[in-house]
Amino acid sequence: MMLSKNFTLKELTVTHTGLPNMPNEEQICNLRTLCKGVLQPTRDIYGKPILVTSGFRSPEVNSKVGGSRTSAHPLGGAADLVAQVPLSIRRQENKKIYEIIRDNCEYRQLIWEKGDYTGPDWVHVEYRVGDNKKQELRL
Repeated sequence: MMLSKNFTLKELTVTHTGLPNMPNEEQICNLRTLCKGVLQPTRDIYGKPILVTSGFRSPEVNSKVGGSRTSAHPLGGAADLVAQVPLSIRRQENKKIYEIIRDNCEYRQLIWEKGDYTGPDWVHVEYRVGDNKKQELRL
């Protein structure tokens, strides 16, 4: 199922935990909103594929991967992203993705996850209709 021009339900529900990870209709709606509000505009501006390393997580999957109990992933409202490029330039490209989201999209929370001054190891973004306070964090 396509959630937007470049993002599918399948890629936003991938898990390597072996646990079931199928969202309900409300969570699919939230994933579609996340794609249309942040992921697709970011992909359009960036002009290259973006890999979703973690999108929707069932409560069981979220617990297994050590996700926060207050995480938006189980609601279908968050995604972790990396540039689909060689590791040697990934942080620099992840920084571009971070900056595109920061400068062009609405979001509730944008997190520069780990990495260093050249760029994050991955970018976490949360989107929630009516509550996009544009909070930026670094982990």
